[in-house]
Amino acid sequence: MRLRRLTVLSVAAVSALLLAGCSGTTEAPAEETSSALCAGQAASGEASESVTVEGAVGEAATATFEAPLEVSELQVTTLEAGDGDQIAVGDFIAYTLTAYDAESGEELTSMGYEPGQILPTQITEGTVFSQVFGCSTVGSRVVAAFPADETVASEVYVLDLLSVVPTAAWGEEQEPVEGMPTVELAEDGTPTITVPETDAPTETEIAVLTKGDGYEVQEGDNLLIQFRGARWSTGEVFEGGDTWESGSPYIGPMQFIEGFQQAIVGQPVGSQVIVVIPPAAGYGEGEINADDLVGETLVFVIDILGAQTATQTQ
Repeated sequence: MRLRRLTVLSVAAVSALLLAGCSGTTEAPAEETSSALCAGQAASGEASESVTVEGAVGEAATATFEAPLEVSELQVTTLEAGDGDQIAVGDFIAYTLTAYDAESGEELTSMGYEPGQILPTQITEGTVFSQVFGCSTVGSRVVAAFPADETVASEVYVLDLLSVVPTAAWGEEQEPVEGMPTVELAEDGTPTITVPETDAPTETEIAVLTKGDGYEVQEGDNLLIQFRGARWSTGEVFEGGDTWESGSPYIGPMQFIEGFQQAIVGQPVGSQVIVVIPPAAGYGEGEINADDLVGETLVFVIDILGAQTATQTQ
């Protein structure tokens, strides 16, 4: 059903959309991009305008409409315009949704009102989320009426735009741990790692640099994270270990080396952690070389921006 398309889009398919959205070498001026995003929102129509919604923005919504509701094309009506910032292409947003069967009026599901239910989604032009939200402001509530097609029935969504999610950790700064590599942050949050001139530890060591107050990551969750990895032996960032350089946070399943996962699980969203990973919890023992990470002790700085329980995508 279309609901599944939306929720899966916020985890797996967005990875492809995110990469596609960042692959171009020429960027349009911000004002042109914003204008295109605003113009890309679907128009209001008779179906979406017929839906009545009760409940405050950010709280579980109750929608009523005369069923069956005839929906000939995607229609979006803004019920409440928020007083927050206007979203822009490239922003990651937190949102809630309540979905209904347009034929019966039955509620299908309600998501995003509890932590860990929905992963932040990136706004890119031409996607379903840009058609639904356009350039809405944070705090807005919209009703979207989707037509049926050959695979799904028509459905009605109530969506609340909660916030724009930062692309760097925002938690409370913690005291540094003696002996761990040091981290300096650029204005945009990009970390610079300095490895101490000491022998590498033989066990995985983890320290919290900033502590968030969000949902605590669980084993197997889907993630939105930034990370930068460096070799202990040289202090240099290695190829493929740096989302900051690529310009795209990682969004997808928790499929990392053992030490990396140990550093994430149990940490609240909004946190930044640093982890030192010996070969046994990394890429295995062996001779250190320039071609791969075998035998190398690794240092990662990880910003945890969002997480979604795996059960929400099944």
